[in-house]
Amino acid sequence: MKLSFGQYQLDGFFDEMFSAPHRVRPHYRRLQERFQKLTNEDMEQRRQMADLSFLNQGITFTVYSDNQGTERIFPFDLVPRIIPGKEWERIELGLVQRITALNLFLHDIYHGQMILKDGVIPRHFVENAKHFRPELMGFDVPRNIYIHICGTDLVRDDSGQYLVLEDNGRCPSGVSYVLENRQTLKRVFPNLFETYSVRPVEQYTEELLKLLQYIAPHGKPNPTVAVLTPGIYNSAYFEHSFLARQMGVEIVEGRDLVVRDNHVFMRTTKGLQAVDVIYRRIDDDFLDPQVFRRDSMLGVPGIVGAYRAGNVSLANAIGTGVADDKVMYYFVPRMIKYYLDQDPILPNVPTYLASEPEDMKYIMDNLPKLVVKAANEAGGYGMMVGPHSDTKTIEKFRKLVKADPRNYIAQPTLGLSRSPCWVDGNFEGRHIDLRPYVLYGEKVSIIPGGLTRVALKKGSLVVNSSQGGGSKDTWVLDGDE
Repeated sequence: MKLSFGQYQLDGFFDEMFSAPHRVRPHYRRLQERFQKLTNEDMEQRRQMADLSFLNQGITFTVYSDNQGTERIFPFDLVPRIIPGKEWERIELGLVQRITALNLFLHDIYHGQMILKDGVIPRHFVENAKHFRPELMGFDVPRNIYIHICGTDLVRDDSGQYLVLEDNGRCPSGVSYVLENRQTLKRVFPNLFETYSVRPVEQYTEELLKLLQYIAPHGKPNPTVAVLTPGIYNSAYFEHSFLARQMGVEIVEGRDLVVRDNHVFMRTTKGLQAVDVIYRRIDDDFLDPQVFRRDSMLGVPGIVGAYRAGNVSLANAIGTGVADDKVMYYFVPRMIKYYLDQDPILPNVPTYLASEPEDMKYIMDNLPKLVVKAANEAGGYGMMVGPHSDTKTIEKFRKLVKADPRNYIAQPTLGLSRSPCWVDGNFEGRHIDLRPYVLYGEKVSIIPGGLTRVALKKGSLVVNSSQGGGSKDTWVLDGDE
């Protein structure tokens, strides 16, 4: 029996593939035609091919909240998400605008602080930010770039408008799945892939290496680059090792590095080797026990001294976490206006700050309808989706927000767009978001598309991989069909 989208339900949400019941959008037409020539058995066979491919390549992720606490294959849906070229152009412009403003903001608050002096952003929001690093005031980072790698989360509302949900400016993960998803889908649906003109993503690690080399201390040619990982028990360890392997650089843990006379070296079988640039996947707090958390076993004693001496470059720079703070996200449209004199191309999701009395009253009065997030959590932790929470959870968050208002924001619960997914032998709609990866080096480069994350549980709005979400391949077309 051939596959059919005849029973596919839109349920009132914006759908990526269908503009109305049974009315496919032009850029999905060929995909629909191709899928309708397949049978359930064909799809299951391809499902198994994809699973085997992921298993053989060790594409795994650890879900900390899973009671089993086990590493598992990263869930992958067979139906790609397709973005027309013109639609992507606007997203790309908005992302370039945003990363430019964020970097200008970071340079400003660690130097003249003009945006604070001009009252555009109240000073206390920055000075009370958990990841603001006054120790770095006046320090000039290489090439004046703070956020080198950013993962900006986008969602679409009921009308299909793209909105920015948050900026991940510390250690955004997931890009390895973008690359592996593409390889897997090419293997599983080679004929379908060839019928579209899909923009490539394979150049990402080459662009990343160029960026890291560009920020080498004193413009050193052919610098030694390394990826610093917390270790094999980190949920994203697969990605750390994948990126190091693809770039042809060493992956190291803190214990592999040593600092001598403000220079960083890695231990090798041939003795100590100088390291010039470190793509660190460790938060500031754990980076150097001599400067930040003294109990950190993951970092490198003395590395901040080497950094300040200009003998090693770090990506992302120390102190970028202040721009990752969900309270500071609220002010990004103001940053764009202040530094670039432009209106945001990609608007924020409406956001309420619990520290503001009027907003706090609104949050308290409407808590069951809102999404509440802790300012410095990531990966879906420290958040509550009001309409999907029981009374006990809502009251727990009410207390948390009242006890520490600076640390919480609230947003309306959006009906995120949906995309068809292959679930238990049928096509069913699941909510999705999009995380494009922005590289800021000699120029800003963005691989077309990014990671489309899927809330696999029916009705769920939580797409985070660390909370059991999955992903899709994302196709950006050269044209619009």
